Amino acid sequence: MNKTKANNSDVNIDPEFEPVKGADRAVEDGTLDDSVIAEEAMGETVKKFREKLKVCESEKIEYLTGWQRAKADLINARKRDETERAEFLKYANENLIHDLIPVLDHWDMARSHQESWEKVDKNWRVGVESIFTQLVKALTENGLVEIDPMGEKFDHSKHEAMAYEPVNEKDRDGVVVQVIQKGYVLNGKVLKAAKVKVGEWKKVGE
Repeated sequence: MNKTKANNSDVNIDPEFEPVKGADRAVEDGTLDDSVIAEEAMGETVKKFREKLKVCESEKIEYLTGWQRAKADLINARKRDETERAEFLKYANENLIHDLIPVLDHWDMARSHQESWEKVDKNWRVGVESIFTQLVKALTENGLVEIDPMGEKFDHSKHEAMAYEPVNEKDRDGVVVQVIQKGYVLNGKVLKAAKVKVGEWKKVGE
């Protein structure tokens, strides 16, 4: 093993030099072991690298968490935008469709007088029926659904009670017994409540 005699008078000390752990003992003994100094220097270097690696790992986790959070926020924002856009498109034509509902009501009124309708010139009647069919198709494709609640339980959210009619059967109490005018729903939203008569059952003697 190579050992070097240390002569203090011949050594120039760097003021910024940090002695390796254990080097003082070697100097006091008058000898410096090159392999010991190298091993201890290597140990200090590895320790510093490990500390730096630990800091880097911590920063990596912090940056990764922040990136994942930002990505999740972006995805959620896009989903909200898509939902809002879909809702807007569902009701974009609401005013127009609402204004066309009276046309449907008048059509039902005209067709309710079947005998009078049958007396109209056939060619004209068929043409009008074809136009009306196309109108109904266009409205249906845009989300309009007819409310025809005959025989259903009265529902305040979709039906408007115009009158109550006495019924003899208890199971018809609170049931729609006549549809005076149909209602309409646009993509789940009631545009017009159906006007109805509701059955009302009473016990004998009441």
